[in-house]
Amino acid sequence: MSSAYPHPIIAREGWPFLAVSVLAAVAVGALAGWGWSAPLWIWTVFVLQFFRDPARPIPGTAKDVLSPADGRIVAIQKTRDPYLDREALKISVFMNVFNVHSNRSPVDGEVKGRWYHAGSFLNAALDKASLENERNAVWLRMPDGQDVTCVQVAGLIARRILCYVKDGDRLARGQRYGFIRFGSRVDVYLPPASQPKVTIGDKVSASATILAELK
Repeated sequence: MSSAYPHPIIAREGWPFLAVSVLAAVAVGALAGWGWSAPLWIWTVFVLQFFRDPARPIPGTAKDVLSPADGRIVAIQKTRDPYLDREALKISVFMNVFNVHSNRSPVDGEVKGRWYHAGSFLNAALDKASLENERNAVWLRMPDGQDVTCVQVAGLIARRILCYVKDGDRLARGQRYGFIRFGSRVDVYLPPASQPKVTIGDKVSASATILAELK
């Protein structure tokens, strides 16, 4: 099974950046020579890879929590969910500038709440970034009544968190719901009895990697 994919392989968020990069490279090449435009073509390739957004498989069952982002696991810990004020298992995925930055729903569920907090722009690999950086949290209630909180966290370079859902929306596992530009982090707060299926340092792919199993 693959996730719904309503747009081409380049994320729609990247189209303006890609258009400007190509036009600038063509203009410099035409006016000053193609050798002078080489750095701009290199930049265009970087923009192209940054905004890629490939379709992904959706493995497992409804009890399997999918990774909401591409990147590397930087935290797996029992902690308190600051949004729902409950004990939780937190799993964090750090995205660098070479990862796909499209964010996807880790579970099937209804959006019961959403919170935006302005904040700092610390290195998103640091644990304190979860509470100090700019962030956007989405509370999902699964059909069986379990709650999952998914938090987009801005990073050192990231300056724009995009989230396209509102209260009452329903998301399917692997469904695209947001995007973060230029390096960031996503935290997932799960019921405390959840069983992790990844370890610190693992590389994960959005919707294609199972982070944990719900009990």
